[in-house]
Amino acid sequence: MDSLVVWFTEFFGDSISREAVVFIISLMPILECRGGLLAASLLQVPLLTAIPICVIGNILPIPFILLLIKKVLKVMKKIPVLCKFAYWLEDRAAARSDKIENAEFLGLLLFVGIPLPGTGAWTGSLIAALLDIDFKKAIVAELLGVALATVIMSFVSYGLLGILIN
Repeated sequence: MDSLVVWFTEFFGDSISREAVVFIISLMPILECRGGLLAASLLQVPLLTAIPICVIGNILPIPFILLLIKKVLKVMKKIPVLCKFAYWLEDRAAARSDKIENAEFLGLLLFVGIPLPGTGAWTGSLIAALLDIDFKKAIVAELLGVALATVIMSFVSYGLLGILIN
């Protein structure tokens, strides 16, 4: 993920504002808020400016994924070029769904909030939609998860952990 964030910051850094780079990275699957905060620290965007940008960028796709992903996957399965990708997405979500299925709300919150590879709001939304988790419950769990990931990644990206320990 680090190399992807560095590439984006170098590629877009001179053509658009630092804040716009952070926002775009935060919107993207895989990178999300974690990548946005890392980019913000690399671009020297102040933490209190970076946090709302990253959170908004990360939560913006959630309702669309929750509401539309099943329809999108259904259409993708009918298109030969996209069919394998649609099944891969479903399989990927199903493989991770056991972490969420038993404790829907808390499981989804922690899945989105603990910044590990393959977790986050995009995958959490996909899993929540495929498991038919209540829309309102999924939104609240994911918003809290994004908040948790933001706190954790702020400590990591901005080195706050070292400041608090010393």
